[in-house]
Amino acid sequence: MKERVVKIIRVLLALILIIFGLNKFLNFMPLPPMPEAAQAFMGALIETGYLMVIVAIVEIIAGIFLLINRYSAFMLILIFPILVNALLFHLFLDLKGIGGALLTISLTIFLMVKAFDTYKILLSKS
Repeated sequence: MKERVVKIIRVLLALILIIFGLNKFLNFMPLPPMPEAAQAFMGALIETGYLMVIVAIVEIIAGIFLLINRYSAFMLILIFPILVNALLFHLFLDLKGIGGALLTISLTIFLMVKAFDTYKILLSKS
């Protein structure tokens, strides 16, 4: 039963990452209206010309690897800073949209806790 729950959560997170990563390229889900400060921040990220592309690629790759259950522990570490930034963005600039960020960070933390044995080597003294 527990393994089934972990699998469902991993697949759900993977699908969220893949869909939102692809959306950055294909724009099949329009962005909801945001406060002026949030629009300015997103505009600056897009203006760099590379940052949102990198974020989208990382989301898609992490989502695919989570979906096929390969290197999942590494993918969770890789995606975590992006999800923390999304959470902080919504917390400080667009509070109305925080639900999705809370969901994804919660799913990620849950999976990281479940994979804690994998991370033990990173925390041990050499």
